[in-house]
Amino acid sequence: MASILKRLAAFASSPQGRRLAEQAKQAAQDPRNRARLEELRRRAGRRR
Repeated sequence: MASILKRLAAFASSPQGRRLAEQAKQAAQDPRNRARLEELRRRAGRRR
């Protein structure tokens, strides 16, 4: 399990990992994506 965390940490600090993190931040700021996420939350809440 620790090796998985080490691999994730290494990836996150790599140029590709930083690039993906930046893309994720930008996607999270997009109002359309926020609306999609809110809709998924509502759907998941109804199933429980």
